[in-house]
Amino acid sequence: MRFVSAQTRDDPAEKPFLGLLEDDQVHPIPQFREVAAALAAEADLGQLAAEARSGTSLPLSALRLLAPIQPPAMRDCMCFHEHIRNCRPGTFDPKHQEFPAFYISNHNAVIGPEDPVQIPPGCQTFDYELEVCAVLGRELRNPTPEEARAAIAGYTLYIDWSARDLQMEEMTLGLGPAKGKDSATTLGPHFVTADELEPRRAGKGFDLHMRASVNGRPVTDGNWKTINWDFGDVIAYAGRGTTLSAGEVLGSGTVGGGCLLEHERTGSGAFSGWLQPGDTVDLDVELLGTLSQTVVEGLPRHPLSSGH
Repeated sequence: MRFVSAQTRDDPAEKPFLGLLEDDQVHPIPQFREVAAALAAEADLGQLAAEARSGTSLPLSALRLLAPIQPPAMRDCMCFHEHIRNCRPGTFDPKHQEFPAFYISNHNAVIGPEDPVQIPPGCQTFDYELEVCAVLGRELRNPTPEEARAAIAGYTLYIDWSARDLQMEEMTLGLGPAKGKDSATTLGPHFVTADELEPRRAGKGFDLHMRASVNGRPVTDGNWKTINWDFGDVIAYAGRGTTLSAGEVLGSGTVGGGCLLEHERTGSGAFSGWLQPGDTVDLDVELLGTLSQTVVEGLPRHPLSSGH
């Protein structure tokens, strides 16, 4: 099953609604706005879908898509070791093979598939990161990897928009990333239930191509199956000794070759500069859908007083 969050294009003030997507038609599920709310209410997605099919439908072309998930929390992990090696040529900390490192991201900065992407204040080296994410279907506390896998409700694209200069500056202090990853994360365009991906399972992920281009120029050509940590392990580690909520999102980290920084660091011909206002970034993961987003000017950077 595939779900979207949407509102009609001719009425931007309309309350967004959850919908079941089938054959370019959306069957509204008006009692929920998006997937995380339905999961938090312990709603059965299959039952919601069955009820929606018996009702009215709207053409997808008449709708503006929003983020299908507004998660109560987000974590972004480092599960593709090729990405780590490309970003840090010649070095690789073996601790990446012991646990899937992550940072806690800003769930209030989630944007949808049709939203513009603002460059963060003061950023000069703006980047995208092509990822996927797992969405928890129920609350978990200190789960085993097997329990964690069974609790995955589904997946969607996760685009981590990154201010590289801000990120590198703040991480010299031993914390972060903070403002370097704080401005926007795209989720969407669809939430796809876990069962739809199972026939493509391969390695620790799925045999699904992950591609991105900037202004029509190909940059990323990766595959989810190259992931080095299974989402069951990722969720088990994130939930170790703590509670994870229904609807929480856990990002995979960037697929190998899935950002401009990798190509800049490795001297790849795919790097032609950092993202600028007016650039269009197209991102695609098989079965999960396609995004096309435009980069725009950000807000002003206000100077701070001295910390002395």
